[in-house]
Amino acid sequence: PPGKKVLIVYAHQEPKSMNGSLKRVAVEELSKQGCSVTVSDLYAMQFEPRATRNDIVGCLHNSEEFNYGVETWEAYKRGSLSSDVLEEQKKVQEADLLIFQFPLYWFSMPAIMKGWMDRVLIQGFAYDFPKCYDSGLLKNKLALFSFTTGGTREMYAKGSINGDIRYLLWPMQHGIMHFCGVKFLEPHICFAPERVSEEKRMEMLIAWAERLKTLWEEKPINCTPEWYFK
Repeated sequence: PPGKKVLIVYAHQEPKSMNGSLKRVAVEELSKQGCSVTVSDLYAMQFEPRATRNDIVGCLHNSEEFNYGVETWEAYKRGSLSSDVLEEQKKVQEADLLIFQFPLYWFSMPAIMKGWMDRVLIQGFAYDFPKCYDSGLLKNKLALFSFTTGGTREMYAKGSINGDIRYLLWPMQHGIMHFCGVKFLEPHICFAPERVSEEKRMEMLIAWAERLKTLWEEKPINCTPEWYFK
């Protein structure tokens, strides 16, 4: 609906790829609905995935021994995190919906996107003990993982060689995002786009556009182990 803010965190090197097309469809469809859409194109931004001392501007809380978690937490409170991290946090803060668009790499998200999670979702900003899971600091946000796989749908079935695709979503959706309080819409998975015809790929894009039309009416998934392992 008009006025909703969406952040698309996108990790693919090639705009003409399936991921590039899925991202483009999301931008077009959501903009058409009157949403304001921001894209963090991680490769184009040359986003730094490594969590280092450079993420803290100025003096350290403890210069004797470096502890990234403690230092970034303290820096967040002081307002002295590096500008690229602050920039992403501001985008997250303003968004009603976060869409993560990526190709599945080794049963997980690409390193550059994992680095985004490591550096952006820090204590004080995204969670704060005991404020995690349902009481995480990002609890008013929705998220959706949209990704492509190399393997076919059959390969990611329960009892199949790769196991249920939902098992892989447990560390990403539950262990990272839900930990920060974020609620999830059903993931959008394009299985093995490289193994199918151009026509089938077009169908995948059309299906994504169709889903986006009624996305705001969807109910979040049940954020419990049952959803992942039942």
